[in-house]
Amino acid sequence: MKGLVIKKNADLFSVQSESGVLKVKSRKNMKNDGIFVGDNVEFDEVIENIEPRKNLLIRPPLANVDKMFITIAPIPKPDFLLVDKMIVYCQMSKIKPYLLINKTDLASDDFASKVKKLYKNVLPVLTTCAREEETKSLEKEISGICAFAGQSAVGKSSLINALKLEKSAIVGDLSKKIARGKQTTRTVQLYKTKNGYIADTAGFSMLSLPLISKIKEAELGGYYPDFLPYKKNCKFRSCLHQKEKECGIIEAVKEGRISQERYQNYLKILTEISASRKY
Repeated sequence: MKGLVIKKNADLFSVQSESGVLKVKSRKNMKNDGIFVGDNVEFDEVIENIEPRKNLLIRPPLANVDKMFITIAPIPKPDFLLVDKMIVYCQMSKIKPYLLINKTDLASDDFASKVKKLYKNVLPVLTTCAREEETKSLEKEISGICAFAGQSAVGKSSLINALKLEKSAIVGDLSKKIARGKQTTRTVQLYKTKNGYIADTAGFSMLSLPLISKIKEAELGGYYPDFLPYKKNCKFRSCLHQKEKECGIIEAVKEGRISQERYQNYLKILTEISASRKY
């Protein structure tokens, strides 16, 4: 039989199959290979084989992700550098990214307008609130395996509770002292929706530099969709868009065609990548 791993508990796996959800173990000699939530597997009494993966995310451990909803909210204050890192990470991993503005009941019109303007040429921007009647537009985008990512306490688990069929994701609150979230999600599990699966992936708020540092400095600009129309105006093919003369990206920033904030985040990520090469 074939199925999808939707939950892992030590060496016991919950597999969604045509016969329903079955709990199975793996062959002993497969333990070194690793079996992850999101894996498509072949099994009988035990898991015998793992089908080729589209991608594999290490932290949190999740395979074959199709879409990622990068979630922000007016509170806690959005970290747009983290958002930009996640967008790059998605493109590296062949995941379609969305930017999701949550807690619209708390957000001002100015907040949503600023975010939409900042990312209008980068990725789809959705707005929602963690009430079932407010998640219809988001629900339409759920297909395949979808992950929610972002800072703690932006409402990822509340959104999942509003979308999924079983209500069991733990909802956290804000730390009163520092107005940033307390992480509540401990494990990865896929939840069935009408058209796909969703996973609560709080670990993505801890996106690690080594994942992005695999990129060569000259390649980073290629992961910025809003840069691409202007790269052809760079004099040098190896242009890093830092201080070079006749740089199409720098000119576009000066003219307001590229967001100054996005460009500054690009420079910060570029500096981190360069620094990682020294170690």
